[in-house]
Amino acid sequence: MALAMLVTLLVFLILPVIWQQRERHHRRLPPGPATLPIIGNVHQMIWNKQPAVFRWIHRVLEEMNTDIICLSLRATHVIIVTCPKIACEVLRKNDEVLASRPSTFASGLFSSGYKGTIFSPYGEQWKKMRHVLTREILTSSMEQKLQNLRMEEYNYLVRYINNMARPNNFVDVRHVAQHFCCNIIRRLVFGKRYFSDDIPVSSTTGPGHDEVAHVVALFTALNHVYTFCVSDYFPALVGLDLEGHEMVSKNVMAILHRLHDPIIEERIRERSAKLEKGSENKEATDLLDVMVYLEDEDGQPLLSLQEIRAQTMEMMLATIDNPSNAVEWALAEMMNQPEIMQKAINELDIVVGKDRLVEESDIPRLNYLKSCIREAFRLHPYHALNVPHVAMEDTTVAGYTIPKGSHVILSLAGTWSEPQDLEQTTRVSPRQAFEHRECASN
Repeated sequence: MALAMLVTLLVFLILPVIWQQRERHHRRLPPGPATLPIIGNVHQMIWNKQPAVFRWIHRVLEEMNTDIICLSLRATHVIIVTCPKIACEVLRKNDEVLASRPSTFASGLFSSGYKGTIFSPYGEQWKKMRHVLTREILTSSMEQKLQNLRMEEYNYLVRYINNMARPNNFVDVRHVAQHFCCNIIRRLVFGKRYFSDDIPVSSTTGPGHDEVAHVVALFTALNHVYTFCVSDYFPALVGLDLEGHEMVSKNVMAILHRLHDPIIEERIRERSAKLEKGSENKEATDLLDVMVYLEDEDGQPLLSLQEIRAQTMEMMLATIDNPSNAVEWALAEMMNQPEIMQKAINELDIVVGKDRLVEESDIPRLNYLKSCIREAFRLHPYHALNVPHVAMEDTTVAGYTIPKGSHVILSLAGTWSEPQDLEQTTRVSPRQAFEHRECASN
């Protein structure tokens, strides 16, 4: 009996490994590290989760001398790409096949049950919200209509920095950039920069308690939405919260609901009151108006409260990280290279002059400054890995088979474009880039 149990155990452990190796060879999956039965590479992801799992992924890519690898997380293949050429093949040639998103605990929570655009899997709901986003919100007419709100925020930013930049005083660039981006999107979506009506909109005293909590919650959501979580691959573990991931996500949503919901619900009530009085729909003054006043063919509200919540949340998340991060790193890099800083200043003096502030209409002519910003994007992406795509059917990338249901992730640190035409830039590996970023930050 003992011998039979031993043989059974060995078969149970060895056969899955042999099967996985045969599958990898037969289906020509991308190369990857060795796996364990049933769990695949989950143990390595857990072991290397601190300080950041992407460092281990980039190290594996370098050690295997490849631009594409395949990790097995239980029954899910996760493909990571670091080559610009392969990335183009993913985003262009296979765009339709890889248009879906994975379902995770955090993404489902942040999107109010996949009612928005960014986090929703491909389907009718995604098509509906994408149509609203592209046809009603991200339009040139809305961009022009909201220009005055953006201009006001630019002016408030300059006044705030002038108040801060006194002798022997320092300006926290990260704090200013993050709150400026959040002020902008709150003005565009809600028509207000402060959640409390007690603070005048023209105030330059800085963010209040709710505004600070809002920024912290949004960045926490960004850092948790697609981070590795064991329960996403072992659904039976959902609710146990072994890593504390679920509690953090719920706390974030509690803050955002507390701040967003009163504004959204009040706007919905205003719309209902106007309809009862027979008033015509008012002209939209912000993006929330657009979503609230949209109607279907029967004259009923096109979007539900959950859909408005989800789309509002996604617009907030999509606009705060990359701009603030690029400003912070562009200034840091240019301060370390004064000759580049001086060239940018000279261009501003020539194009804009010293008698007025920069306006949006000046941007097309500020070529050198735009190159500096693009180089900051290239060298210092906010996240090492892009939002994952999901294969809706078997496809081929770089000659490798990508099975249906696989997650395809692009490494922003690896899929670089060529350096901008500034000074001579040395190309380094993804791991070196983030080590450089960590040292510079410290």
